[in-house]
Amino acid sequence: MSLIFFPPPLQQINSEIARHAGVDLYVLRLDLMHPWVNGNKWFKLKYNLLEAKEKNFTTLLTFGGAYSNHIYATAAAGNLFGFRTIGVIRGEQSLPLNPTLSFAVQQGMQLVYLNRETYRQRNTPALQEYLQQRFGEVFIIPEGGSNLNGVRGCTEIVGEAMPTAGYAYAFDHICVACGTATTLAGITLSLDQKQKAIAFPVLKNGAFLAQEIESLLTNYLASDLPAPYTSPASWELVCDYHFGGYAKVNDELLLFSQQFREEHGVPLDYVYTAKMFYGVMDLLKQGFFPRGDSLMLVHTGGLQGNVGMEDAIRFG
Repeated sequence: MSLIFFPPPLQQINSEIARHAGVDLYVLRLDLMHPWVNGNKWFKLKYNLLEAKEKNFTTLLTFGGAYSNHIYATAAAGNLFGFRTIGVIRGEQSLPLNPTLSFAVQQGMQLVYLNRETYRQRNTPALQEYLQQRFGEVFIIPEGGSNLNGVRGCTEIVGEAMPTAGYAYAFDHICVACGTATTLAGITLSLDQKQKAIAFPVLKNGAFLAQEIESLLTNYLASDLPAPYTSPASWELVCDYHFGGYAKVNDELLLFSQQFREEHGVPLDYVYTAKMFYGVMDLLKQGFFPRGDSLMLVHTGGLQGNVGMEDAIRFG
């Protein structure tokens, strides 16, 4: 398995919709950084791995669903960097394992299943103490890498466009899909005050994430961790493109993803980036973005999850 991480290319999207809207459209291809540990998952793991190594932990324990990109990436990163890994999976075991969990096991991850009621307690001291007692000294990474180490890593995402583009800070809007809000929080801390981050929640009724974002930003700025700026840039949640909720997919989204890949050579994952890209293209049609502005869409990876979802759609 390769230890080499490639700088993500910044790809211009020559779209008739964007031209008609008078907007320049680019995609930051984080999905191309590494075959297994890519997208925003690498940035959210990076400083967690460093802290675990500095504190001499040998085992990582984290949480996720059966199709979790985070579980997939943590298993691969643990194998790459010499950690034992434990994945606490939401729900009951289902055999045969889907492609995500099968890959995790191949990378050496031990899977542990919790019923949904118990899983909801994953961030409580009581459950974490129980896990420490059961598995010994483990370094716990929250679901999705959603902690201050995760935010710190995500402050570096926009800067990754600099080596290949030289003008990452010329973009007026940075657009990203939003699950836990960790990526958005990090991005807002890395932007000039003239720029704006726009997040597209993939969960139904995603407006509640505003409180999560504010909390992450407040806690991060109160910490001793480095931040490119002393205050976050402006940000906005666009909550109208969840397609029914987390991991919900319909024919319209599938068709959009297929056409986008055929026209522009950019594969999209159905859970996150497809919804964000669909939302951006729809907003361009509505004249949401001022003419003359430039947009950078952050491709957060997660393409591995498409295989399991396509199987579920095909046989569901």
